[in-house]
Amino acid sequence: MMTHIQTRFQAHLQPNAALRNPWVLGWIGLIVVVLAVNLVMVYLAFATNPGLVNADYYERGRNYERTVLTRQARDPGWLIRADIPAALHAGQTEAIRVFFVDKAGQPVDPEAVTFHAYRPSDAARDFTLSMNREDRGRYVVETAFPLIGVWDTLIVARLGEDEFSVGERLTVGTR
Repeated sequence: MMTHIQTRFQAHLQPNAALRNPWVLGWIGLIVVVLAVNLVMVYLAFATNPGLVNADYYERGRNYERTVLTRQARDPGWLIRADIPAALHAGQTEAIRVFFVDKAGQPVDPEAVTFHAYRPSDAARDFTLSMNREDRGRYVVETAFPLIGVWDTLIVARLGEDEFSVGERLTVGTR
């Protein structure tokens, strides 16, 4: 006749004995849940990808070094300062200004000034507006951001074939 210890020992030798242990089942369940959550996150990352902000990213990257060197050689030495309100609210029209001065501090006028707003999380919400001359060296645009959240802005001044820009990341809140 078998003793109690021999019976327990033989139970542990059975191949499915570990799968009946609640601790082992708990750890296996935890691993399965973590893997399932990761798979769902990977699927959502691909399914909701907004795409690239710039459609011609490759060409811009290839010409970057040449463009930087050319700009340094032809740099007029302007100081560009954007005046963007600190508290922006979705749906509320605000005036955004930019000032251009030369090395001597005198205002200068580029040929054209454009305001670009990029939504990092949704490229479909990006927009571009032309800025109007308010005074010598001072340009303004009246705009309203349609959504709350983070926006990347870029103000671009054109002088001939050259472009000079100033960028800033903004946070638009609710009223």
